[in-house]
Amino acid sequence: QVQVVESGGGLVQPGGSLRLSCAASTSIFRAYAMGWYRQAPGKQRELVATITSGGSTNYADSVKGRFTISRDNAKNTVYLQMNSLKPEDTAVYYCNAHKVLAALMSGAFGSWGQGTQVTVSS
Repeated sequence: QVQVVESGGGLVQPGGSLRLSCAASTSIFRAYAMGWYRQAPGKQRELVATITSGGSTNYADSVKGRFTISRDNAKNTVYLQMNSLKPEDTAVYYCNAHKVLAALMSGAFGSWGQGTQVTVSS
């Protein structure tokens, strides 16, 4: 399984922005679909956004129009630009990788990175 390291979280006021980064340890990063997930306290982990190896994107309804997922294959990194943040976006954000989009969307991974905490509060 691809190892990932998430970063970029922090405390931000409602309406603010953050950009998360996820660095993946694989020499064939471009072959993988990448996904961002989040888990709020007391809730199950949920899929936030995905980007395929070809660059096609998909978003959860709750973040459409506010979040943007992108990838830089030269840097083995996927990003999540988060704008117009709301208190309900508060969660630990994780990324993961899979060559099969359906498997990525299922979120059924054996291991996860440490995640990065995003807190939206005034």
